[in-house]
Amino acid sequence: MPFVNIGGITLHHRHFKAEGSARPVVFINSLGTDFRIWDQVVDDLNADMPLLVYDKRGHGLSDIGGISSIDDHVDDLSGLIDHFGLTNVVLCGLSVGGLVAQGFYARRPELVEGLILCDTAHKIGTADSWNTRIATVESKGIQAIADAVLKVWFTPAFHAERVAELDGYWNMMTRQAVAGYAGTCAAVRDADFTQAAQAIAVPTLCVVGDQDGSTPPDLVRWLADLIPGARFEIIRDAGHIPCVEQPGALIALIREFVASLPQRKQIHG
Repeated sequence: MPFVNIGGITLHHRHFKAEGSARPVVFINSLGTDFRIWDQVVDDLNADMPLLVYDKRGHGLSDIGGISSIDDHVDDLSGLIDHFGLTNVVLCGLSVGGLVAQGFYARRPELVEGLILCDTAHKIGTADSWNTRIATVESKGIQAIADAVLKVWFTPAFHAERVAELDGYWNMMTRQAVAGYAGTCAAVRDADFTQAAQAIAVPTLCVVGDQDGSTPPDLVRWLADLIPGARFEIIRDAGHIPCVEQPGALIALIREFVASLPQRKQIHG
């Protein structure tokens, strides 16, 4: 299992070095998950383009660390990208991962060739909703909210037909550290990229599941409308985590998006 220490925080990751000069794609997972949500996407793409997946701070096998803002997650991503010497990256972030991607672009736009913002927004939720969630998980554990969260993660069809997978993702969520989960909730609560989104000047694809109950299509469309020239796509029969529920549709969009980016003379992966 590959681990690397970035600024005192140990991060669990996988790095795939494809042959050729394709742009590296970096995947950033959502709240309450680890990088295994990208497994089917990575399995399809890793022979054709360099890929990096990692468990963000407070999730999976990475250190919990202190989490006070999205900047903490941006610090980790920035250090990880520097560690591997990546440039001309495409960032693909899901939910809070999309906020991290926006924060990284705002800080280091020269390293970013494109953004794929999945089931995310410039601002997610309200202070009251996040404070209520934080108080609940700190007093009763993540299990107390897990069933309600999985209802927006996945469609009714997924709940009915893919019960074993549903159980697995319930396990993934509830086995996250409470401190990491609550800290990231607070980071999302305080993040607002409304103005920063309007300054994004690289090709951007905004994607959302048609049945996403966490960041609904209208909210993601709002983000796309803020970003100059952004493309907006809806994935049918998917909730909040299309990379699990409809990986083929997301893979096709990623391949098309990366192939559409302007050619560069020197690309390192």
